[in-house]
Amino acid sequence: MEKNEMVRWLREERAARLEELYRLADETRRRNVGDEVHLRGLIEISNCCVRDCAYCGLRAGHRALTRYRMNAEEILGCVRQATDYGYGTVVLQSGEDYGIATEPMAELIRRVKSETELAVTLSFGERPDEDLVRWRAAGADRYLLRFETSDAKLYSQIHPPRAAPSDRIAILRRLGELGYEVGSGVMIGIPGQTYESLAEDIELFRTLDLDMIGVGPYLPHPNTPLGRSPADFLAPESDQVPNTEEMTYKVLALTRLACPRANIPSTTALATLNTAGGRELGLRRGANVVMPNLTPSKYRALYEIYPGKACIAETAERCQACLRQRILSMGRKVGSGPGGSAKRRPAPAISTA
Repeated sequence: MEKNEMVRWLREERAARLEELYRLADETRRRNVGDEVHLRGLIEISNCCVRDCAYCGLRAGHRALTRYRMNAEEILGCVRQATDYGYGTVVLQSGEDYGIATEPMAELIRRVKSETELAVTLSFGERPDEDLVRWRAAGADRYLLRFETSDAKLYSQIHPPRAAPSDRIAILRRLGELGYEVGSGVMIGIPGQTYESLAEDIELFRTLDLDMIGVGPYLPHPNTPLGRSPADFLAPESDQVPNTEEMTYKVLALTRLACPRANIPSTTALATLNTAGGRELGLRRGANVVMPNLTPSKYRALYEIYPGKACIAETAERCQACLRQRILSMGRKVGSGPGGSAKRRPAPAISTA
């Protein structure tokens, strides 16, 4: 699919046409990654961040936010829950927090790998190369780093300048060289995002040959520059991508068609827009992963990238039970094992029956 065709699909409003897109995406998902839905246990280990991104509630400039950083035993307690619940992966996520030191994290990764059969995914933002090397050597399997947008002008508008310039694309390529399964993604409908730049984002997913791709709607936080003054960032009205549920499904479907063997989550942000069935619709339109939250209740509300997050009050136990039931009610299977990249194993045979 060429970029111009993607733009036409992103602008498409006819329900019948969109249902055809979603059907093609779902069939592509079934043929390439199967009917299993993999559960990744999310542990939000710190809400500290040195960055001041214009859209994020964890930004350093949000002075009213109470900060936390989990210790190793707290994290390992969540890891044990993941094992108890039958998850195959834990995702350790934080702001860009240099209080998460290199060697203590390497030791934690070694403990998880020696004491469990879990895959370990890290999502700590931009880190020095020596950290990425050390953590890979300790046993980390995957790394998630969203490039947010392929539009350099928009990127500079929503990310204040740093002493050292950012090059997330170079970091993503380096992660692949180190042997990580590599994940990235974008927000949909962030002020300033155009249909053409969003189509270029999907093309970049394909060019980078990503193992994991996260796409979810932009949800504004009132204590951020974008939340306070969105009009200062918006693209012209005819070009501005809306941050709607329907647009998210379009991008999910197009991403599946562009990257048929990637692992793609149906995100919490999508469930926030539609608590009754957003995750299920995402799974019917190209996704094959969900990420139940294992973060302890006393920290969960403090990891506020955006307000009103779905299932914020749910316990880890209730969350996993609910998601399993929802998956089974769709006629899908709950995945077993780490559910690694489909690009690293042969594609399943396609039945002609």
